[in-house]
Amino acid sequence: MCGIIGYIGFKNAQEIIINGLKRLEYRGYDSVGIATFEIDGINSIKCAGKVAELEKKIDKNSFSGTIGIGHTRWATHGRPNKINAHPHTSSDKKIYLIHNGVIENYKSLKEFLINKGITFESETDTEVLVQLISYIYESEQVTFEQAIKLSLSKAVGAYGIIVMNKDNPDELIAARKGSPVVVGIGDGEYFISSDTSSIIEHTKNILYLDENEIISIKGTKYEVKNIDSDLVIDKKIEYLDIDINNIEKGNFDHFMLKEIFEQPSAIVNAIRGRIDYENNKIKLGGINDYALDIINSDMIYITACGTSWHAALIGSYIL
Repeated sequence: MCGIIGYIGFKNAQEIIINGLKRLEYRGYDSVGIATFEIDGINSIKCAGKVAELEKKIDKNSFSGTIGIGHTRWATHGRPNKINAHPHTSSDKKIYLIHNGVIENYKSLKEFLINKGITFESETDTEVLVQLISYIYESEQVTFEQAIKLSLSKAVGAYGIIVMNKDNPDELIAARKGSPVVVGIGDGEYFISSDTSSIIEHTKNILYLDENEIISIKGTKYEVKNIDSDLVIDKKIEYLDIDINNIEKGNFDHFMLKEIFEQPSAIVNAIRGRIDYENNKIKLGGINDYALDIINSDMIYITACGTSWHAALIGSYIL
């Protein structure tokens, strides 16, 4: 699954983004890239392989800006190589975009754009989206935000995106549909990601974008709207009470090994406070309020994926 991260503030964006991408490595990926606003425009670098390989290639003098985006890609459309890695850019190199998800109608959109004379470099559905934003931005003479909203209204599928525009060097815009986007709010700085693990070392004040919402962060201010509306939404900021040590690898070589060795403590925590030692019983208090509804049900559905799917199969067998 792809990982996205963006930063807008007063610190070195490249360093924050690279460290954030390292925290997203547990998701699995095959290529990586970043882009930052610099004095002379937008600089971008990407490669197949791991974050450590990209880090070696970065000239830190060329990536000293305080606003930028980064991405780890798990190939869906096109091979895992440098060309297909994110960020993807418009033909005029003005607009850069990173994307988590799949644009299902990318073929028809791509055909439309090719007929308008636009050429493509990659095999990805993501480049189709950034080229569409650029086409609408230039041809319709609308604002950058409006161009993104109009483009997303034509896109079918799932996305969590962050977009930057050379014409707006103090702004990042993010949107979501079917793919998570969270915004960490610091003191005069903002962190955008697909996963809180990449930003909680900087702030625990989190804003969650809901379905079909878009956020524009410009300078030290932000606005959240629905993609289909211009009305500003008053979003609740939540405090994320998570210990950063719980999401780090620690002394383990990889996260899976850490999870294996954490199983005893995970089981202890799961049953903590649920054992009635006097009566030799296990108490599952959360289910008591719904016990009669469950007993009187004709059918019980268990939804799950991954390893929880296997747990669901065992649960269905026991039931």
